[in-house]
Amino acid sequence: MTDFWISCGHHLLDRDEGGGLTVTDDFLKVYLARPELIPPPEACVVERTLHGALLDNPRHEVSASDIAAIADADARENWQLLVDFRNHLLSHKTLEAAYVDLARTGLGRFPLLFINQLVHVILRNALDGVTDVRVLRAAELLFRTQRVTLHEGSLIAADEETIGGINTAPTSPLVSMLGLPAESAIDVLNNDNFETYWQRSDQFDMALDLTAGREGLAALAEAMEYWIAHVLGIEVDIEPLKELHDVNLAWYVGLDAEATKFGDMLWNGEEIDDATMDRTVGLFRLTFDDPAEMLEDVKGEPVYMILAMTADKLIRMKPQNLVTGLPVRHLEAIG
Repeated sequence: MTDFWISCGHHLLDRDEGGGLTVTDDFLKVYLARPELIPPPEACVVERTLHGALLDNPRHEVSASDIAAIADADARENWQLLVDFRNHLLSHKTLEAAYVDLARTGLGRFPLLFINQLVHVILRNALDGVTDVRVLRAAELLFRTQRVTLHEGSLIAADEETIGGINTAPTSPLVSMLGLPAESAIDVLNNDNFETYWQRSDQFDMALDLTAGREGLAALAEAMEYWIAHVLGIEVDIEPLKELHDVNLAWYVGLDAEATKFGDMLWNGEEIDDATMDRTVGLFRLTFDDPAEMLEDVKGEPVYMILAMTADKLIRMKPQNLVTGLPVRHLEAIG
């Protein structure tokens, strides 16, 4: 099996008997190597001592007074966030359980960077053994913002961090379309280049065609199936749709903030204007393999899911909505 997403640090983690990821000292030390936490030359002795103690023992107990004694206010905030996040991870049996708990109780108390990194490594575990690189590329949408553009009738998504803020000197239509410098090597994933994904997976430099009826949305549907099965332990089937027509919207899930607004409008019978429709990227129908796992009121009914982009053409998926938004019975027992 060719490895992928080395940057997420999955090789630093152990696995429990159920296949979940368990925290190791080596994994915790990665956070201590972040630029925000490496003490600068002017850092006070308390901050340098704390950093050294945690490098020696990443599970070292850190008190509120330890952090309060750090001279720099920004450093105090960074250290408090890190220690709180570390303590949260250590208080759960697996990273998966820690994520599910955060999804239920509120992700907002930690930086989005930390949350996306957690999704990244959990997805790497969930997708272990998957050989279809289209599914792997589509799964990137769950933890990395995408910029979308319409090019010759195709809806193309590229990694926002990879392409963001770069001055253009285009030499090809694709480079011009995505706002990349001439020397940038970015390709739309296709049958001719898909094997290169294995070597490029940590560069996030392959774009994905999300045009309705094509393989991109089908690959995203499969990636979401893996995510739900791994995190919730529930088998589902997700089918991409070209349109919603005469459906019983018994339950729906917005896969991002824009899509949730769209779903609310449909639910309330409001008229959907063309601008809103144009921001719809994908429609999906989810069915449970075992309807007995569904809430009684909607047992046997399909769940419709919506993916949308913002007015400035960004997709910011919220994978936590697939944890808390499905009509699952006894959700409190999961995780």
